[in-house]
Amino acid sequence: MPVYVDPPIFPYRKQLYCHMATDGDIQELHRMAYRLGLKRSWFQNKPGHPHYDLGPAKRSLAVKLGAIEVTSAELVKKCFR
Repeated sequence: MPVYVDPPIFPYRKQLYCHMATDGDIQELHRMAYRLGLKRSWFQNKPGHPHYDLGPAKRSLAVKLGAIEVTSAELVKKCFR
């Protein structure tokens, strides 16, 4: 299943962050996070919307590694229940 990233529109520490999520097996999301060098402890295991937050550099790398860019609305519709 694909991994998705939404636009970087969430301000944090003088940068804009985005969400990375999946509509399939959560292990696919963790595999992508591992490839990006993210710590598993950074996983946001929130009921109904598990995700990782990504800064600009990690978002760019995620897209290069195959993450699909979608709008925030599309991400919510596809991945968050």
